[in-house]
Amino acid sequence: MAAAARRAPGLLPLLLSSPSGARIPLRRALSLIPLPRSYRLLLHPARPFSTSPFPTSASASNGAAAERTRELHLYNTKSRKKEHFRPRAPDGEVGMYVCGVTPYDDSHIGHARAYVAFDVLYRYLRYLDYEVCYVRNFTDIDDKIIARANQLGEDPFSLSKRFSDDFLSDMANLQCLPPSVEPRVSDHIDQIINMIKQILDNNCAYVVGGDVYFSVDNFPEYGELSGRKLDDNRAGERVAVDERKRNPADFALWKAAKDGEPWWDSPWGPGRPGWHIECSAMSAHYLGHSFDIHGGGEDLIFPHHENEIAQSRAACCDSSINYWIHNGFVNVNSQKMSKSLGNFVTIRKVIEMYHPLALRMFLLGTHYRSPINYTIEQLNVASDRLYYTYQTLRDSEESCQQQQKNSGDSLPANTLNYIQKLHDEFETSMSDDLHTSVALAAISEPLKVMNDLLHTRKGKKQEKRLESLAALEEKIRVVLSVLGLLPSSYHEALQQLREKALRRASITEEHVLQKIEERTAARKAKQYEKSDEIRKELASVGIALMDGPDGTTWGTL
Repeated sequence: MAAAARRAPGLLPLLLSSPSGARIPLRRALSLIPLPRSYRLLLHPARPFSTSPFPTSASASNGAAAERTRELHLYNTKSRKKEHFRPRAPDGEVGMYVCGVTPYDDSHIGHARAYVAFDVLYRYLRYLDYEVCYVRNFTDIDDKIIARANQLGEDPFSLSKRFSDDFLSDMANLQCLPPSVEPRVSDHIDQIINMIKQILDNNCAYVVGGDVYFSVDNFPEYGELSGRKLDDNRAGERVAVDERKRNPADFALWKAAKDGEPWWDSPWGPGRPGWHIECSAMSAHYLGHSFDIHGGGEDLIFPHHENEIAQSRAACCDSSINYWIHNGFVNVNSQKMSKSLGNFVTIRKVIEMYHPLALRMFLLGTHYRSPINYTIEQLNVASDRLYYTYQTLRDSEESCQQQQKNSGDSLPANTLNYIQKLHDEFETSMSDDLHTSVALAAISEPLKVMNDLLHTRKGKKQEKRLESLAALEEKIRVVLSVLGLLPSSYHEALQQLREKALRRASITEEHVLQKIEERTAARKAKQYEKSDEIRKELASVGIALMDGPDGTTWGTL
């Protein structure tokens, strides 16, 4: 069993540390990390993100950190207020660690909420010209994994690998960019053991029968993140209290081996890490003992992140993290999501019926720190809004491709005003603690203007109409890209949205086309009541009919 547990280190840990254990400079480390082709396409689409007269962010020709167009403010859980974001590194490099999943089951919409939120932060930091090393871990050995593996008669590492791969597939479907590094606990046992040694040496832990516990009494600052006092902690609420603890609030750094569980050798005997120490050791390994941003769900504030702070500072007194950022909970039909209530919704279940970016659109419609209420009705609204957005952008794209643009680069003053307004509203809202809902609302007016230019008699007569369409579409692309909502193809995304709508309605496209023919015949026969009934019948299952000069087409409501 021990041999099976000692897995070979992954490629990334070897790349990011020298043989002596010293950390490689961030720029060099990032340059060594290859990205899958699919993600490279997300990072660098075939078309440029912006050709508008307003830059997405400042840049510097000498490679130094450029002056940024907006000052980013983020809410810091530790200080309980919004703070001006200032990275530690003078050249603008940012270190960000986000607690990853414990892969013992399918990922749920709570995971989607967290990792979409931090993906947006990652994207916006890069938009502002920061170079970001984003670390998100896998806790691939844990009590829950062992229990589930025993239940299924499967090797724990095989089970965690399977669900880790499924998680990565879910994240790709949600168009979350891959982190710079995705370390696994089982590849970092040496770093974990070394950190526990440091904590013991600093008299902040003790050994009992092969277990190692952190002593909260020896760390006076315990509780500074959550604001909880030791007297507030109700030991044994979730697990039985170990009577060997000096204080009921003490927590495990190392767990002695049990029969049938993976284990590693250690100075305290065979065993495996406790949950909290893993993130402290891995974040320190890749980002150093002090870095900029640590994130996760609100449920991790206590005890996980509180314990991380205690461990990290007990191991290195200079350890500090500037910004603690947490996303809010997900409720389902106004109830807390949980397996016990039977309202546990997985990402895979949602995207069986809805486009993954409709789920992402829904999640971004609420500020990341606020609780979000998941309902089918709200998901339908997000899906319809996504369809309208892509339909408008595709119509613009096709119109500009089919017709000759006028010469010259100048744009009408009102078009420039719309672009400038979108630019300002987008950056203002995103720089104010990532108000994605406001950023999404900012594209509504430009989309309406584009539809006027495309479909109204007055709009079609406007001077430099095609140039205006192209410039507005390009600026909206920038916004969608930063929000992670830019598809590789509007046409493909619309087709996928239609397919999902047909699946939800339990009908085929052939049925819809037949209904369109029946309605067309009814209109020709001046049977307008029958025509309206067909439209209403399809609308009741989420199918919209659109009449145009070339006939009737269909889409989603």
